[in-house]
Amino acid sequence: MSEAGGGPGCGSPVPQRAPWSLVAATAALCLVSVTSVWTAGAAPMSREEKQKLGNQVLEMFDHAYGNYMEHAYPADELMPLTCRGRVRGQEPSRGDVDDALGKFSLTLIDSLDTLVVLNKTKEFEEAVRKVLRDVNLDNDVVVSVFETNIRVLGGLLGGHSLAIMLKEKGEYMQWYNDELLQMAKQLGYKLLPAFNTTSGLPYPRINLKFGIRKPEARTGTETDTCTACAGTLILEFAALSRFTGATIFEEYARKALDFLWEKRQRSSNLVGVTINIHTGDWVRKDSGVGAGIDSYYEYLLKAYVLLGDDSFLERFNTHYDAIMRYISQPPLLLDVHIHKPMLNARTWMDALLAFFPGLQVLKGDIRPAIETHEMLYQVIKKHNFLPEAFTTDFRVHWAQHPLRPEFAESTYFLYKATGDPYYLEVGKTLIENLNKYARVPCGFAAMKDVRTGSHEDRMDSFFLAEMFKYLYLLFADKEDIIFDIEDYIFTTEAHLLPLWLSTTNQSISKKNTTSEYTELDDSNFDWTCPNTQILFPNDPLYAQSIREPLKNVVDKSCPRGIIRVEESFRSGAKPPLRARDFMATNPEHLEILKKMGVSLIHLKDGRVQLVQHAIQAASSVDAEDGLRFMQEMIELSSQQQKEQQLPPRAVQIVSHPFFGRVVLTAGPAQFGLDLSKHKETRGFVASSKPYNGCSELTNPEAVVGKIALIQRGQCMFAEKARNIQNAGAIGGIVIDDNEGSSSDTAPLFQMAGDGKDTDDIKIPMLFLFSKEGSIILDAIREYEEVEVLLSDKAKERDPEMESEEQPSSEHDSQDQSAEQITSSSQEADLVGAESPEESSLNSHPESSESSSPAEMDNAANVSPSEQNSKPTENHETTSLDGECTDLDNQLQEQSETEEDANPNVSWGKKVQPIDSILADWNEDIEAFEMMEKDEL
Repeated sequence: MSEAGGGPGCGSPVPQRAPWSLVAATAALCLVSVTSVWTAGAAPMSREEKQKLGNQVLEMFDHAYGNYMEHAYPADELMPLTCRGRVRGQEPSRGDVDDALGKFSLTLIDSLDTLVVLNKTKEFEEAVRKVLRDVNLDNDVVVSVFETNIRVLGGLLGGHSLAIMLKEKGEYMQWYNDELLQMAKQLGYKLLPAFNTTSGLPYPRINLKFGIRKPEARTGTETDTCTACAGTLILEFAALSRFTGATIFEEYARKALDFLWEKRQRSSNLVGVTINIHTGDWVRKDSGVGAGIDSYYEYLLKAYVLLGDDSFLERFNTHYDAIMRYISQPPLLLDVHIHKPMLNARTWMDALLAFFPGLQVLKGDIRPAIETHEMLYQVIKKHNFLPEAFTTDFRVHWAQHPLRPEFAESTYFLYKATGDPYYLEVGKTLIENLNKYARVPCGFAAMKDVRTGSHEDRMDSFFLAEMFKYLYLLFADKEDIIFDIEDYIFTTEAHLLPLWLSTTNQSISKKNTTSEYTELDDSNFDWTCPNTQILFPNDPLYAQSIREPLKNVVDKSCPRGIIRVEESFRSGAKPPLRARDFMATNPEHLEILKKMGVSLIHLKDGRVQLVQHAIQAASSVDAEDGLRFMQEMIELSSQQQKEQQLPPRAVQIVSHPFFGRVVLTAGPAQFGLDLSKHKETRGFVASSKPYNGCSELTNPEAVVGKIALIQRGQCMFAEKARNIQNAGAIGGIVIDDNEGSSSDTAPLFQMAGDGKDTDDIKIPMLFLFSKEGSIILDAIREYEEVEVLLSDKAKERDPEMESEEQPSSEHDSQDQSAEQITSSSQEADLVGAESPEESSLNSHPESSESSSPAEMDNAANVSPSEQNSKPTENHETTSLDGECTDLDNQLQEQSETEEDANPNVSWGKKVQPIDSILADWNEDIEAFEMMEKDEL
């Protein structure tokens, strides 16, 4: 709805729907007034440069979408390193990540409305025909209700919204007769059985064919779901009801939202991360704006926009006041405990919170949006991408980056709200980094480790659904888009729903249940259409003045302490004991531990074990303090272990036809040349004889001056290193002898010495799993001369090398798997034991479930050698090679083979002919050269 549609002027706090439609659809916030203030103080980007960047986004989308359609379709996603489709059951299980895959051509459906936004209407019409012809929604596959809703149901509804728009314009889609809507309705009914719970909260997973609880469904036994999973349904379900007239979808989604609101912590007005779908008890009681909660807040605000129900706005404002009171510590957003919101629950942030500045723009709270966005941008400038998680002092916590679009989303909204050309430059940086570090011949590959630049064989559907949409809109002028974007609202997956749905098929009662039992601060509601003179004083450099103090926040930061805890205890009461301050020799600390139900046990090996018995605590409050203390202690343990471990290294294939595009993360060695302190080692590779390297080499002439390949096993790593060094090798790569081992299913190793002095070993040694090592071995078989670079992180590609003429080969090098080794990452979490009376705290990556402190005992091992008694236990496995320290402790899940329910669609792995592959590579090289010439 545009401004011409009526409504009061800026500065008028009005609880009506119309102004918010404009705000949420375009982040306009009285855009004309705002833009005039901002552009006065910044050099605008020329129309020509904006067009050039917009065209570059179009070319990037074509590269990603075209490769998916050529090499992966009808599979759900493209594997860009191996140039084939990812089919559920045919690849090693990735755990919960695979729950988004349902054998329904996910990437195609998720990309439908992106095609229209990018003015690719012919491709859109062809894509819709493919969806109607090929996609089957009745597959025997267990999928995530949340992911299927936002990606597939949202994709079908977004496609339908723009299909009827194009049909009305009279040129395209004249044959269309609501077929996508009928598919969406079919899918909606398939998701409804998930809501068959006493609370109305949906089960997290459902079988598309068999539903819930049936033996053949293989699901329905779960008890917990995340807040975002249950609270991110209202836009898609309500739109489906408004489009079809079937009210049941909106009713179910509203009931779930109502239940979450009822279960909020009343004193803090915060919600936890995970909740029991049957009892409504909070399972994880930490609260933030990132993973697990993020889109719940987003959908409360946008539900008000789309549906016109004031209660959603009141709920959002109540939560927002709590967020700014407790979670926001500008420029940081740190998780807190819902019962004790002045206590931080984590010392790190996850990448999903990058959406929040955009939501703050829609709210009208610009200053903190600018601050948090700038902090995130500084992290990106340091690492090229936003790590999945980073600490309060901006160190990498989880090193992966699956090409998430949330930062681009917030950049777009901040630019639309402010008109500040600074955000165009931010978008330009995003484009350059994607092309420079993530682009590969068959698409764009996720980053396995932002520190080394290694890739993962993964290109999620949200990359096409969101990233290119927001980047294109960032540089597009109104005339560049074939429809009025202000007539639509973005879902969390950036799918477009028309605002006219607010007045269509309104059969749901809008009883306002919020204010009946909540005292609301009226100041929360005067931001509906904010006065720009309040937001932006008469200073054209206002935004710059907010950003300037944050320019060096990443490079010159110190760890953020929890400063507000002390503020809450000004009355004289002592703050709770923090794990970082604990000393095992301090009698006062030991007394506090006893009060919290924590006892200290001295082990025979000199370590100290902390055990919590919640029932022995002086009170329930002390028991909760004890639980928090144990959680903090485990997190300190995780951080310390990371600091003691060597970081991963990189093996980069630099010879023809790879040219540095394939980067493998390698396990380091605790001996030999330290690649982080010395220049990288570059050389051709050669296999040693004997291959195990356990005796004097019989082919020293083959490895002299080269990097020797040796197989793991039969002797110590250090012995292998000495043998190849004596033969004249300049480096060594140890390849795992466990056939089929891969970074997908195994943690990263670092090679230890043999217990003797290893100072005599002067060459660098790195470790690769079998699957990654086979890439190099297969390349040798086909190209004979294969050159690699051993370094602490991937180096920039050499355009001169790419342009050199090299002898071609008739081997499809893309058929080799280039999946990278998983980076080391750990998270301290609480894992429930089988007994309700006893449990222990463990360091466990990417899994966090906790039980009530009254029901649990907890234990943590602590070394007395540290002043603060931080745990130092390392998990190690030992083989004949020497010690291999397990850096990740990841749980492995068995993959399940699922049969395709649609016999009309071929799901087999496509094999590309060599001529086609080499042609793709040459085109890609030419594209890079052209972009460099354009930049010059």
